[in-house]
Amino acid sequence: MVRCKITSRFSSIENLVILAQTDTTVGFLSQNDKKLFEIKQRDSSKPFIKIYKDFKTFLSYKNRIPQNQKKFVRHSKKITFIVKNKAFRVTKNHLNSTIFDKLDWYYSTSANRSRENFDKNFCKEKSDIIIEDANSLKETTSSNLIKINNFKKKRLR
Repeated sequence: MVRCKITSRFSSIENLVILAQTDTTVGFLSQNDKKLFEIKQRDSSKPFIKIYKDFKTFLSYKNRIPQNQKKFVRHSKKITFIVKNKAFRVTKNHLNSTIFDKLDWYYSTSANRSRENFDKNFCKEKSDIIIEDANSLKETTSSNLIKINNFKKKRLR
C-alpha cells in the first residue's frame, strides 16, 4: 500500500522523502539529503548512506572499488561499505514499487530522529510518501558496516 500526502503525479520524485521498510530496517529514502538532515536533526558533517539499485549502476556513477574486493561487494547482502570515506550499499529493489524503478540511487537513513528509537507517528508526519506492505513497518537490525581498501576489510558495526 502506498499513501501519499501530495496530489500531483510524481514529477519530481527526487525531492520527496519516502518512508519504507528497507531490506534491513524502516528507513527514510530520498535523493534530497538536505531534507533528510532537517528531518533527522542530524549534524551535516555525518553523511548518509547512498543506495544503488545494482552494481552496474554503481560503477556507472564513476565509483571505484579495490579490484580484489569487487566480488565481495557485488554478492553482499545487508552490508554497507565505506570506501575512501563514502558509504554506499548495492541492493536489489525488494520494495515492489514502481517509484524506485525511476531512481538509480537514493540516500537512506533509519526512520527516527538522530539517536532516538523508531516512532511511527513522527515518521509518518515527516514523510511525503509511505510505502507499507502487509507486514507493516518494523524496526529491525541495521546493516553491517564494513570499511574496505586494497588490503583489508574492517568491520565497524
